[in-house]
Amino acid sequence: MYEYAIAWDWLTFAVRWLHVITAIAWIGSSFYFVALDLGLKKHPALPPGAYGEEWQVHGGGFYHIQKYLVAPANMPDHLVWFKWESYVTWLSGFGMLCLVYYAGADLYMIDPAVLDVSKPVAIGISLASIAGGWLMYDLICKSPFGNDNTRLMVALYFILVAVAWGYTHLFTGRAAFLHLGAFTATIMSANVFFIIIPNQKIVVADLLAGRKPDPKYGRIAKQRSTHNNYLTLPVLFLMLSNHYPLAFGTQFNWIIASLVFLMGVTIRHWFNTRHADAGKPTWTWIVTVVLFIVIMWLSTVPKILTGEPAEPKLSATQQPFVTAQAFPKVRDTIMGRCSMCHAKEPSWEGIIAPPKGVMFETDRDIAAHAREIYLQAGRSHAMPPANASHITDEERRLLVSWYESAVNGEKTQ
Repeated sequence: MYEYAIAWDWLTFAVRWLHVITAIAWIGSSFYFVALDLGLKKHPALPPGAYGEEWQVHGGGFYHIQKYLVAPANMPDHLVWFKWESYVTWLSGFGMLCLVYYAGADLYMIDPAVLDVSKPVAIGISLASIAGGWLMYDLICKSPFGNDNTRLMVALYFILVAVAWGYTHLFTGRAAFLHLGAFTATIMSANVFFIIIPNQKIVVADLLAGRKPDPKYGRIAKQRSTHNNYLTLPVLFLMLSNHYPLAFGTQFNWIIASLVFLMGVTIRHWFNTRHADAGKPTWTWIVTVVLFIVIMWLSTVPKILTGEPAEPKLSATQQPFVTAQAFPKVRDTIMGRCSMCHAKEPSWEGIIAPPKGVMFETDRDIAAHAREIYLQAGRSHAMPPANASHITDEERRLLVSWYESAVNGEKTQ
């Protein structure tokens, strides 16, 4: 059974790698086409129906690109569709959500001090919120309210703020940020799957049938593409935040998430304006830096405002690790070799917050992270980094024996 933990860890690594690869491809193509669209030049010599063109140089060659706002007069023999980058990014991201957060819901999702629910209920809330978010967003966009894109984007921002607040009252801070990212990323990928690509297929079908395509499909796709453009950077921040507990592990984490969405807007506005050759809005960087400083302040000040929550009870999966015969020695090892960093107030110089929010201050803390201890300090030498606390080979064998015996339901000798 304990070999299962190793196989599972490699599986999550493989899916995470796939997710990163496809996300890079999706974001790269998305940013490229936004920049291309904004930089198109118009002139009288363009072919009939062409909206603009641009000459580019890359990799030793020259590229001549023309955009047709609706469609060209004749369908080209070879047409490249940009869609699988989005689809596989979402599928691999959902795979990560299942492998890490659903499989480990009692550790990564459920915080009894926030909302004491069972694993199935927590997973149900997660799925319903993600699916419901897309349905709500899509209905608003398709309603008359969505005809004014500026008004729509302001309203969507306040909806995201409300969702950020809601998630922090349902899950752990880490899971709240991850779910806010998944909520937003689902909207982005669903825009591609349900709106942008189908609208493009309608235009292609009309063209093949000899009908004049309706330009409304292009306008709708353009609106959703614009939303995706401004949501990309906040999603990246939220997905990376699980490595930085100062972002998610504070009292005002939902405000931090809300400000991150504003930073995404200011950063993209600068790039979009520059690509459109419409000026140099340097004020956007000033605003971005100010917002980031506010985020830094919010991540530390609440320490004096937050009370001590009651210690949650051990779950059924955690109990065997604490009742194992070797646990007292394991606890002494963890406290002596790991807790100088993995504590609410780390004593190791240069560490101001527990790495990834992992703390070893109670028996429950150790039991909750038993698999990570086994993999990173027992079966591998990843922890402590560079063996800074001088953990011995005998102590590593103790951690391995403790975990494997507890998993097998045996008594550690």
